[in-house]
Amino acid sequence: MTDDVVPRPGPRGPDPDCELCAADRFTHWYSEDDHCWVADCEACSVPMVVWNDHGTEPSEAEIEHMMRSLSSAADARFGPGRWKIDRTMRQVPEHFHAHARDDQWWSQRLTRPLSLYSGVGGERVEHRMGQQH
Repeated sequence: MTDDVVPRPGPRGPDPDCELCAADRFTHWYSEDDHCWVADCEACSVPMVVWNDHGTEPSEAEIEHMMRSLSSAADARFGPGRWKIDRTMRQVPEHFHAHARDDQWWSQRLTRPLSLYSGVGGERVEHRMGQQH
């Protein structure tokens, strides 16, 4: 497989009611391209890849591309081999996305500081209690 991802044809525009289509930039963004974006999940504070198209069935080539993008972010965040991909779409089941979860994600999901948006690919900055934005 090459890095040339050819999206499948079809009218899969954004859904105005979908929070993943909105792609609001609250947390750290690791990367973005014509096919996906990777940012820290607001709910669990781990890297998450989101398909740019609204729907649940990207092509295999798109999935491979997204998993490479997510893997790169997870390696940078947790270290190579210190995380696993979780493709279960719990909170937004109608829009393809996947998480890279480290071993502590479940126990730390409520206490791990959220990151702050500082530009795409920039330094990851965490929000600390009492910190001014």
